[in-house]
Amino acid sequence: MGRKLSDNLSSAYFHAANQLNGKRARQKIIAYVEAYDDIFFWRTVLSGFENKQRYFEVMLPSRLNLTKGKRSVLMNLLTHNAGTNMIACVDADYDYLLQGCTPLSDKVTHNPYVFHTYAYAIENLQCYAPSLHDVTVAVALNDNPIFDFEEFLKLYSEAIHSLFIWSIWHYRQGIYQRFTISDFNRVVEIGKFSLHDASKCLQRLRHKVQIRVRQLQQDNPNAKESYLKLKEELHHLGVTPSTTYLYIQGHHLFDNIIVPILRQVCDLLIREREDEINRNAVHDTQRRNELTSYEHSTETIVPMLRRNVGYVNAEPFLKLKEDISKFLKTPTLQPTE
Repeated sequence: MGRKLSDNLSSAYFHAANQLNGKRARQKIIAYVEAYDDIFFWRTVLSGFENKQRYFEVMLPSRLNLTKGKRSVLMNLLTHNAGTNMIACVDADYDYLLQGCTPLSDKVTHNPYVFHTYAYAIENLQCYAPSLHDVTVAVALNDNPIFDFEEFLKLYSEAIHSLFIWSIWHYRQGIYQRFTISDFNRVVEIGKFSLHDASKCLQRLRHKVQIRVRQLQQDNPNAKESYLKLKEELHHLGVTPSTTYLYIQGHHLFDNIIVPILRQVCDLLIREREDEINRNAVHDTQRRNELTSYEHSTETIVPMLRRNVGYVNAEPFLKLKEDISKFLKTPTLQPTE
């Protein structure tokens, strides 16, 4: 009872504060996010929409305890009477692709005060293929493009596309226990990866996927029509053969695919730069000083990847920006004279 009263008072306070500040004062819009890692992402998104009339404050679901997560964020829509002064910002997960098939998906896709990533999670956008070379440059301070991230993730996506549709199919049918996200992730692991053997890695992946697809086809002999219909629908939602990596589980993509590849690429780039220093140093003191300076200038991979904002031209991100723009054009959010 006390918590509910506190929440209602909090919502009323935000609304009243905006009213009392006068017609020309900036409107404050609270944006609730799921976890600590989401704060920076949503801050970078919402900053572009701030002006003389409004600004955003990005915060976790509760200031009273450590409650976090998607459900906690969405609960604020009910307890805080969300509206023009309060929004929820969440990862899409599978909810976007389920298109309202579950109560949670319905809230994510149809509530006008909920904004989602379209891609599975912020990690997928941080791993946006055209931006990954820039991440290697930020880490190793070496602009040599020794690995084609865009081509690899295109081929990776094409290899897993058919199996991904089966994964969504099971969730749409309400029988996800027969083929869970974890089951899918185990199949699409790239295993032992080598920069010099990337094509063989993809070949092994295709073989694993084909085996599992055939098994699922045998287990669901009457699913062909619904599968093909879903494939077409997902294509309209943005899941094409070459972009599937943006819609698989974000942590799996980030931790098990992109970071291991980045480590190999960055290690090679760093060794290349160190060899250059060793080769060109005039004397030993200069060599040691230059190596120390270079070592202090390099960065670690994971923080650089988490701060990567090179996804600004990714289709899911553009859709998200369009949603926010439409929301801010609603009459109640327009500046008054």
